[in-house]
Parts: sequence; structure tokens; C-alpha cells
Amino acid sequence: MPRIALFQATSGIDPDKNAEALVGAVEEAAAGGAQMLFTPEMSGLLDGDAKRASQSVVDEADDRVLAAVREAAARAGIWVHLGSLAVKDEGDKFLNRAFVIDDQGKVRGRYDKIHLFDVDLPTGESWRESNVYQGGAATTLVEGTPVGALGLTICYDLRFPALFAALAESGADTIAVPAAFTVPTGKAHWHVLLRARAIEAGLFLVAAAQVGKHEDGRETFGHSLVVDPWGEVLCDAGEKRGVTFCEVELERIAEVRSRVPALSHRKTIAPPRR
Repeated sequence: MPRIALFQATSGIDPDKNAEALVGAVEEAAAGGAQMLFTPEMSGLLDGDAKRASQSVVDEADDRVLAAVREAAARAGIWVHLGSLAVKDEGDKFLNRAFVIDDQGKVRGRYDKIHLFDVDLPTGESWRESNVYQGGAATTLVEGTPVGALGLTICYDLRFPALFAALAESGADTIAVPAAFTVPTGKAHWHVLLRARAIEAGLFLVAAAQVGKHEDGRETFGHSLVVDPWGEVLCDAGEKRGVTFCEVELERIAEVRSRVPALSHRKTIAPPRR
């Protein structure tokens, strides 16, 4: 039964400080017996000021946070799902990119966030991720991780069940949902959406989240979760920062899918007649 760890962070605007926190989380996770650590969206830089952030965002090959986490993973002998980093794209915009790093420090998979968070909330908060980021176009499934075949998503992707269905039908055992959910949307939807996606897809969801008040002024919801295929919450980190441990019983997937074989019953639905 794989033992995993989730790092619930309050990332800020200094990549070097964020890298230091991530390396500490890798070491703590390994010392606690975890085979894999999951970290939140924007683990290397969380900054809503695009002009200031642009001074810290670099090409993947030059990213100090990625390099530090790869070195730490190899040193500790642990896999890491680095929830996401902001990296430069070929054009003027950035990419919100997730990485899967193995226990030798090798990058085994990448995923660029497909669905971008462009919303106006009742609280007055307004977010336009597409002003700064370019959306991805391809799904990613990483085979051979400690949690089986791992499908990758990021935050707002959670609201689009077709992505989770596609990953499940491609053979995913676990789907990662690193996030920096706002407090209003988190209170209303975080738990119910994660449980729904796990039930629909019949697999495990691992959702490492940002938490608390950040240097750029935003506040994130926290509650990093692990949800099993039946929709049961196996762990909830609440609103505290740090590393949380959880065991994942992968055999549960076949058991649940045999009881409710929804994946095998899925049909292609034609548009309604008019």
C-alpha cells in the first residue's frame, strides 16, 4: 500500500524561498516513509502582479525551483509531483506547468494547464489567468509511479469532468489536482467537486493545495485532500501548512469499479434534436 505525502504551502513571490520550503517538504516526506510527495499549483511562485512575476519566470531549463526539487528528490530517493511552476512559453505568455519527478531526479512527465481561470466572483474578486498564461492542449498520463498510472490536471481543470473521464479511460489509477483555490469557491465547491470526480472516474484523487494569506494579497482555501474511488475523503489537511501523510490502497479501484462499472457503461451522447 503506497504511502504518500501532500505539502500544503503558502507560496510567495520569492522563488528561492519557495524552493527552500519545497526541499524541506521533500526531506520531511521521505523521512516519514512516503514514496511520493505532491505539492500545490504554483509551488515556485505565487504572484498576481504580472509585471513583478515576469522578473522571476524563466525557461524550464533555467528554473532554479525545478532544479532544487529534482536534486532533493534524487538525494532523498522519493518521487515528487511538483504541482506546477510558471515557465516561459515561446510567445509573450507563460505556461502553468506540472512536473512528475522520479526518485532519481528525472522528469518523467509534464502537463500544461488546459482550462484557465477567467472569472468574476460575487465577492468582487476578478481573475483573468488568460491575460498572462497560455492554455495547454494535451493530456498527460505518467506510468509507473508509486500511485500507479498518474493523470495530471491543475486547479480549474477540476470543473471539467470530460478531462477526468479521458484520463480514467486511458488507464489512470490516480489523478493529481494541485490547486490554489480561492476561499469563496473553495468553501462552496472544493470538497464536492473532488468527491464527484473521484466517484465518476472510479479512482483516487490527490489534491495538494495552497493555503492562507499570500504575499500578493490573495487568500487560498487549503484543505489538501486524498479521495478514494468511492468518494470517501481519506485525509484533509484543513487550514494548516505543512506535510500530511496518507496511505493509498490501489486495490480499491478494481473493487469499486466492479460494484459500479460506470466507466464501461459510458456512451457517446449525440446533441439533442431540435
